[in-house]
Amino acid sequence: MRPEFPVLRAGLAVLLLVPCALLAALVVGGWGPLHAFDQSVTDGLHEQAHAGSALTTAMTWWTNIFQPNVFRAAALGLVIWLVRRGERRTALWVAVTMVAGGLLGGLLKLLIGRERPEFLDPVASAVGYAFPSGHALNSALGLAVFVVIFPRVKALWVAAVVIPVMTAISRVVLGVHWTSDVVAGLLLGVAVVVLTTRAFVRSPAGERMPQREAAQL
Repeated sequence: MRPEFPVLRAGLAVLLLVPCALLAALVVGGWGPLHAFDQSVTDGLHEQAHAGSALTTAMTWWTNIFQPNVFRAAALGLVIWLVRRGERRTALWVAVTMVAGGLLGGLLKLLIGRERPEFLDPVASAVGYAFPSGHALNSALGLAVFVVIFPRVKALWVAAVVIPVMTAISRVVLGVHWTSDVVAGLLLGVAVVVLTTRAFVRSPAGERMPQREAAQL
């Protein structure tokens, strides 16, 4: 690993976590402008969903296909593949990253306790609290993990942008999340990957990972 990489990762983590923390603080504080923005965007997209059944159907299919369990299952398959290749530390990183991201998202939902949007005639429904969006978080988290493991696969870089963003949009279009929910989910998902990568490149005892595995992370 080149010495400047940890510094860059630390800076990236800060850039991701600061706006996420700010959004959380504004949500908890009930900041009017943020609520007004969220309400305006959600109302507008919900009207579009009601006006076009094709849009609602497409967004429903998308949000179901790219649900959190899909990325968890893919990560589990990746862990098994890495273990079979003898890359156990990298496999452990994948497992810890996915578990940590999921637990953090669930914990924040409970701590912040933000209610989901409500409509007289909803096009979709979801249970639990809204902030941050689990769909957005897990899609960003899962795909970022695969990009780290397979950085030379260009299609993954495209997917890592398109799929999480479209998943986030689908949640707002269907009226089950506010815009700030999905933005926070995307930021948090990538931030978790950056932070765990930084932690796993060097062990607590100061021993570096095997060169091949460190190059991946």
